[in-house]
Amino acid sequence: MPFEVPSGWVWTTIEEICSKIGSGSTPRGSNYSANGIPFFRSQNVYNDRLVYDDIKYISEEVHQKMKGTEVLANDLLLNITGGSLGRCAVVPTDFNCGNVSQHVCIMRSVLVEPEYFHALVLSSFFAKSMKITGSGREGLPKYNLEQMGFPLPPLAEQQRIVAEIERWFALIDRTEQDKTDLQTFIAQTKSKVLDLAIHGKLVPQDPTDEPAIELLKRINPDFTPCDNGHYENLPFPIPRNWAWVRHNDILEISGGAQPAKLHFSSELHPNYIRLYQIRDYGDNPCPVYIPLEMASKRTQRGDILLARYGGSLGKVFRAEDGAYNVAMAKIIFKYDSLLDIDFAYYLYLSKLYQGKLQEVSRTAQAGFNANDFNDLYFPIPPLHEQRRIVEKIRTVYHVIDKITEEL
Repeated sequence: MPFEVPSGWVWTTIEEICSKIGSGSTPRGSNYSANGIPFFRSQNVYNDRLVYDDIKYISEEVHQKMKGTEVLANDLLLNITGGSLGRCAVVPTDFNCGNVSQHVCIMRSVLVEPEYFHALVLSSFFAKSMKITGSGREGLPKYNLEQMGFPLPPLAEQQRIVAEIERWFALIDRTEQDKTDLQTFIAQTKSKVLDLAIHGKLVPQDPTDEPAIELLKRINPDFTPCDNGHYENLPFPIPRNWAWVRHNDILEISGGAQPAKLHFSSELHPNYIRLYQIRDYGDNPCPVYIPLEMASKRTQRGDILLARYGGSLGKVFRAEDGAYNVAMAKIIFKYDSLLDIDFAYYLYLSKLYQGKLQEVSRTAQAGFNANDFNDLYFPIPPLHEQRRIVEKIRTVYHVIDKITEEL
């Protein structure tokens, strides 16, 4: 016996508690129909349910010829070959009719709660007990399945076990949902902080600050800034000492480049440099390095990188010393002392930039180019206020993160 069971339980085998154990078959010539009787293959069997995506159908005539593979309500369907071997689902009680392929085994229990049987099949004990055969496409032979040990409680205790499992799983699901809701709330809160910041409502204005428009004129006497009096359809009102500025008038987007993959290395060698790739985004990026002489597009620590396309489109990245690839764009400041780089970073995280991306990104792969931001405007506060805003954002974010850690 694999382990001792409580008094009132008994060790038996899967063969002893089933009236049917058997896999299905595939209709001759894959004789599927446009509709009719559902035909379940291994890709339709998951641990929590039967999945009807990509379901096939057979005709009533074919179904009658395959009566030995017919599925009934409360059957357990177990994948017995390939990469999904071990996945198992309970057929719902309201199930009507269906058949299975040769890669799926029907287990029809007698006086055993299907959900208890299901829990046992999904347990680590069952996974460790399976005697798999085959060196190519692995499989679980019928005889090996039949002889597997089965710890059988009294029927009433099976029902209590199932009820307890469902109670704990429901609690886990609620906890996971609460965690998801909390993460959503945190993201919304941080977004609201940025929204207040770019509207000039996060910190009070200081009348002694040099107005942004004066700073602009002092940096470039020929510069013509936008403001609420000269341009219509600007995103929103801003404080008097702020100024609206076109993105492309003050910032430049520089696309990346990279050598062929044969030059990539997973280790840092002398005269090699980190290459930032789109697949590296995340909390635990996987570094890729290239020879220093091949780094045609370089970054310095603190540079702002924007993801241009793919699943990371919209992410904003602060670089280390390194290089950046074609999936990224580096932000270049056209004027010194106009924008605090940390303030610019938060501008790109805000709804102003993120919302614009939704308008201009034609497809996930096409992404954006510099011309897409000709009509993107940024609100520019006085330089000292930019730094106060950055400090306030960091303070609020720190408090939020601290609370999150303590939950």
